[in-house]
Amino acid sequence: MTADIAKTLRDAVVGRRSFLVMAVPRLAGKTTVMRAMLAELPRGVPVRAIGIDGDDIDALLAEARGGYFVIPEIAEGPWAPGYIRGAPVRKIFHGVGNGVSLAAALHAPDPETAFQIICVANRVPDADAAKISLTVYLRSLGADWREPERRVVAAVHGIDGVTGGKPRARLLHHWNERTNRFENGD
Repeated sequence: MTADIAKTLRDAVVGRRSFLVMAVPRLAGKTTVMRAMLAELPRGVPVRAIGIDGDDIDALLAEARGGYFVIPEIAEGPWAPGYIRGAPVRKIFHGVGNGVSLAAALHAPDPETAFQIICVANRVPDADAAKISLTVYLRSLGADWREPERRVVAAVHGIDGVTGGKPRARLLHHWNERTNRFENGD
């Protein structure tokens, strides 16, 4: 990523904006990027993760006040602690706000697909989904996705709202694969 992308990600976390990190396929670095972003928080700011710090959503939301509530992955199967779907996802999205921001990850190639997973597959209402203000899409590159040779932040979008399960996404940064250069905006 470039210094401009790093600044955008840092500013989002320092500003306590909710964000989503996504990738296709696996092993692109979703968790690594999410942790790096959250590491920009001042010392002592609470960060609580479902399935890692426990499963009592109400208690974890209360403990996360002033910081972040983390969904390690919105996923179809419980492949690891914190991989959730359905009612827990809806409850968390509804509960964030009022001093609690959300950091979540899922597998999707673009904001439209990500919000389809959030709003349609998990039935999160538009108003709650619109709490996400930034999406970060990662790509892993190489002949075998299980052993990536390189990872890039392929796109960063600002989310200006959600209507009918569709985000109003604004491209902030992207990687031009043809020229192998990072570019700002459209």
